[in-house]
Amino acid sequence: MDPVLTYRRDSVGELPVLVWRPGYPMMSISSAAHGGGLGPRHWVINVTVPADYDRPDPDAHLAEISAGLGLAGAGVGLLTAVDVALRVTAVDHGVRVTATVGLGHPTWAAAPDGDLRTEPRSGTVGTINVVGWLPARLGDAALVNAVATVAEAKAQALGDLRLASTGTASDATCLLCPVDGDAEPYGGPRSTWGARLARATHRAVLAAAARDLGVPLPWPR
Repeated sequence: MDPVLTYRRDSVGELPVLVWRPGYPMMSISSAAHGGGLGPRHWVINVTVPADYDRPDPDAHLAEISAGLGLAGAGVGLLTAVDVALRVTAVDHGVRVTATVGLGHPTWAAAPDGDLRTEPRSGTVGTINVVGWLPARLGDAALVNAVATVAEAKAQALGDLRLASTGTASDATCLLCPVDGDAEPYGGPRSTWGARLARATHRAVLAAAARDLGVPLPWPR
C-alpha cells in the first residue's frame, strides 16, 4: 500500500503523481474532489497541479488524469499544489499514512466567514492531503470516526509546531481498508485501530509540516 511516484505532462511541464493501485478493491471514505464519499475503490491518486490552478471541474480533470494513467474502475483523486514527490509515510502496527503538506495558507477551523488569512509565508502553497491504509475492516460509522481522528491528529501535529492553525481550507483525506472481514465498530483515537491511525497521521504530518516550514522537529523521532 505504498504509493508509486509517476509523472504526467501538463501545460507547465512534467508534474508528479502518487498512485496507489493494490490490484483489488478497497473500502474507501474520502473528502476528495473525485471519488469522494464512501464505497469500494480500486485506486487513489494524489496529483500535483500548478499553484495558480483554477479549473472549475476538478472532478472531471481527475477523471482525465486517471484515464491517462491507465487506471480502471472507481477510484479517488486528490489535488494539491504541493510537490507530492516530497510525501512522508509513517507506519504504526500495519496502519500506513502518507501525507503531503503545504502550509502557505494556514487557517483555523472556527474562523469567520470569508477568512482565508495568509501568514508571512504568502506565495507558498497550502494543502494537507492525507491518505491512510488500515489492514482491518472498519464499519461505516468507524470510518466516519476515523476521519475525525485524522483531523485531530493533524491539528495536534500543527500545535506541536506552534503553528496557529488547525489546517488549511483545502485539506483532503482518504482512508482505505479491506472490503471484507468482521467490521471493527470504532475508529476514535482510543480505539485499537484509531489509535494507530492517529499516531501514524501525527508522525507523517509533523515531519512533512516541519520540512515545509523549514524548522526542526520539536523532539527526536
